[in-house]
Amino acid sequence: MYVGQTIFSQLMEFLPRHEFQKCVHRYDGNYRVHNFSCLDQFFCMAFAQLTGRESLRDIETCLRAMEPKLYHSGFRCTVSRSTLADANEKRNWRIYADFAQVLIRDARRLYAHDTFGAELDQTAYALDSTIIDLCLSLFPWARYQRLHGAVKLHTLIDLRGNIPCWIHISNGKLPDFNALDELTLEPGAIYIMDRGFNDYQRLAIFPERNAYFIIRAKRNLRCRRRSYREIDWSTGLRSDQTIVMRTTRALSRYPHALRYVSLWDADNAQRMVFLSNNFVLPALTITQLYKCRWQVELFFRWIKQNLRIKAFYGTSENAVKTQIWTSISVYVLLAILKKTLALKHSLSEIQQILSIAIFEQVPIYHVLTEIQPQPGIAGSYNQLELWDL
Repeated sequence: MYVGQTIFSQLMEFLPRHEFQKCVHRYDGNYRVHNFSCLDQFFCMAFAQLTGRESLRDIETCLRAMEPKLYHSGFRCTVSRSTLADANEKRNWRIYADFAQVLIRDARRLYAHDTFGAELDQTAYALDSTIIDLCLSLFPWARYQRLHGAVKLHTLIDLRGNIPCWIHISNGKLPDFNALDELTLEPGAIYIMDRGFNDYQRLAIFPERNAYFIIRAKRNLRCRRRSYREIDWSTGLRSDQTIVMRTTRALSRYPHALRYVSLWDADNAQRMVFLSNNFVLPALTITQLYKCRWQVELFFRWIKQNLRIKAFYGTSENAVKTQIWTSISVYVLLAILKKTLALKHSLSEIQQILSIAIFEQVPIYHVLTEIQPQPGIAGSYNQLELWDL
């Protein structure tokens, strides 16, 4: 309940503090720390993400300008750029990765009954990757090309709510299909992937673990048809077949039958071929599910445009991963806020509103809706009046 808190403090109340402390204790994050705790570090990074701070000096200047309000916003010490830089460099980034998973679990529970462009009872995921360019002279550990550095984010999005439920940060050279080795498959779920993840040996694991995939076929696909199904050409479908691999090498890597669905995309004037190990869903549903894969691209675009994920506050690998995981936590926190308060604004609009009102002492719900706060009720509702007139 609002009792004169700042908006930042009200937003941070959506965080499960006990779960955060579990993550801190798991990696001894506060070992020999006297003033600047892991929670203070997370608050500073969350403030920087929400307000678009460009550097450590920028963070320090803005927070010290609001120093009278910091204590009541949750900060328990004076913020110094050198202290924050040391914390980002030395404190284990896995603290914030584990805490992001806690928030992801809560967000997925809130969005579990949402719909997403296809009538489906199963869980559907979209898997893709994005490159974050780095300066090789400042980030020598992130060598990507001879004169360039980069890290790659392999991300799995739950299409119900567009919540990132699995993220793997790696060197920019890692091929997309190698990320499948790190992915734990969920039985009964559907994984939607682009052509870069097409590796027959790794795709063969999906039917063995009772999981399904939908993926773009390679251009040089050589296969043999076993059977075909009737289709409606007016929907854009061109074929729905059951196939097996023709070459000995491909057949040894993927010995199972595959579903071959071909679609004519009139908007882009191209023919698209999809492969799947799901023989139950209608062919048109498979094409609709692949279209939903675009949600992961929108997620990458959102975090790059609205959060500080292309410019970093530190140059070490630990600092980069800490900043990436705190940005993911902020994204999921905004999604939790939107769902809990039933807000109509988009996540971008919510982030923009919070960025300019972060230290205002008004109810957060009133700021994010058309409702205007009533005068005379800004104090605590538990506080008794001295005079009852």
